[in-house]
Amino acid sequence: MKKIWAPWRSSFIYDRSKKSCIFCDGRDSKNLRKNFILKKTKHSFSMLNIYPYNNGHVMVAPKTHKPSLVKLTRDELTDLMLLVNETTKLLDKCLKPKGYNMGINIGKIAGAGFPGHVHIHIVPRWEGDTNFMPTISGTKVISESLDSLYKRLLKYA
Repeated sequence: MKKIWAPWRSSFIYDRSKKSCIFCDGRDSKNLRKNFILKKTKHSFSMLNIYPYNNGHVMVAPKTHKPSLVKLTRDELTDLMLLVNETTKLLDKCLKPKGYNMGINIGKIAGAGFPGHVHIHIVPRWEGDTNFMPTISGTKVISESLDSLYKRLLKYA
């Protein structure tokens, strides 16, 4: 049996004590690289998901800690959606996916990992990017490290 190593996941698996919001941490961070922040706008920011569903999985969040889209002001909502569009264009240029899954989980019961801070997932998709691994072993193969992907995306940002 072959093994697939994903050591960056160990902190998520073993250290469940972190209580802070990853989006507020990212918003406040001066070290954009450490938090894989791609872009900050007046009301929003985009960041790589460090536990991606697929290569290039990005999350876009408002800077304000609010639980749903309906709690955002018109300016915050507009800025958020414009950054979703801009981030999608960035992924198009750099990774050239054939499609996307985009989603918003609002509330813990809906699967939101951080239910207090609404965010939008952008997951690039390619033909053939699914295979037997998730079905047989519950394992997803991600083709590129976060550091390598972050450097590539910044060239297009």
